[in-house]
Amino acid sequence: MKVMGGGGAREEDSLRLDFKGSFDPRAARESELEAFLQALEAYAGEWMPELVKGKRQRKYTRAAVLRALEERGSERYTHCGLSHAQWPAADMLLGLYLPPLLPTLDIVLKVKALSFFAKEERCRHFVEMVHAWACRYPVTHARAHSADDAELAGSPRFGRDEKTSRQNGFDKIYEVFWLNVFGPKLVETVGRERMLSTPAHRVEELPNGSVLLVTWPTVADFASKEARLAQARAHAHLRPDLEFDTVLRTLCERSARLAPVEPRFHPDLASLLSRVVDRAASHERQGRIAELNAWCPPEPEEWRPADSALPTDVEDPERAREHYSTLAEHFVALLHSEVPSVFEAKPESLTDADFYFWREEFPTSRLREVIDEDAVPAIGAYLGEVLVRNLGGRWIPRQKLEEAQVLVGNRVWLPFARARHYMRSRQALLDYSLTQFFRVAERHRG
Repeated sequence: MKVMGGGGAREEDSLRLDFKGSFDPRAARESELEAFLQALEAYAGEWMPELVKGKRQRKYTRAAVLRALEERGSERYTHCGLSHAQWPAADMLLGLYLPPLLPTLDIVLKVKALSFFAKEERCRHFVEMVHAWACRYPVTHARAHSADDAELAGSPRFGRDEKTSRQNGFDKIYEVFWLNVFGPKLVETVGRERMLSTPAHRVEELPNGSVLLVTWPTVADFASKEARLAQARAHAHLRPDLEFDTVLRTLCERSARLAPVEPRFHPDLASLLSRVVDRAASHERQGRIAELNAWCPPEPEEWRPADSALPTDVEDPERAREHYSTLAEHFVALLHSEVPSVFEAKPESLTDADFYFWREEFPTSRLREVIDEDAVPAIGAYLGEVLVRNLGGRWIPRQKLEEAQVLVGNRVWLPFARARHYMRSRQALLDYSLTQFFRVAERHRG
């Protein structure tokens, strides 16, 4: 089950909890899950799940959770989803691994936005919930942290291959997160006395021998200088083989990668590029903004001065224009369900089409023959029709589609040539966007 994923919605940072604890599969499931559900209900507060998803969706009750687990059950594993749709949004996966597998209560929780946890009381309630779970369901390791920062830290592999990562798990202190629960084996590896003397906001030994450690009162400001200092001190203390300055420098570099960057996109493409960066994973977005701030699309080359225009070489120019119109209708038929604005044939329609083709990775996700034979002529004709309708352009037909021109002001534009360049690659969709082609033609109209 995918947690907090999918769709076209802009991703944003969230507080992510990963918790795997042991439980007794021989006991009644209702009694085994009571502590989990009781702590959830006591401490979730504003993000308390409202819905339970099994084979069908139900309003949250304890009975609904048990029913969903029964519906999704198999001999070795069962799971269900719990969610809260309104801000702060929450999405949780509750899974149970069953014998002959190691009996495990598996919880993956995302609460967004991370900014919800700027208040210390909300963070304290979250910690108390995890504390209750860790006391009842002993863990090897559990953690809660900024999902974006955990990605940059390389969690959960930390540079290992997938097989090694799955086999060994969190077998040493690869990272110290905002909230950590270290199981008895990890505690003994570090040394219980050293673990309990860690400089941190909260360090508590649990009845089952685990240790709960919280580096800083609030998680929303994890990237601040003070919070990073606290995180580095804890990490270097638990890993005396690491240099404090090196640990701190790595954390500060991650903070810099996540720091907000003001978009300063090329004015012709600001609307398109804003959508492009919204599709980036939230931990990569600021870097993507900086990259696109520095990027400048090449000036269109698919034009010539009006006095150098190729004369029409077709016997029936009007019939040729009707053919271009028919090709443009094919474009509308191709995109109308995903991009309804193509019916309007306006400049904004071109931007919507640019984003659609980029989002779908169209040049590489479709057969090249289909692109060259069907998509390129349809795109070129539609682009030309937008120039005609919105800039007062006039088609100058040619036998070869790529030579067909649209006269606008003192230039003739080659929309079919543009379409061929446009469909070369995903990057070409930005380098040779339909949007920029129109905007440049618009500026030269007079």
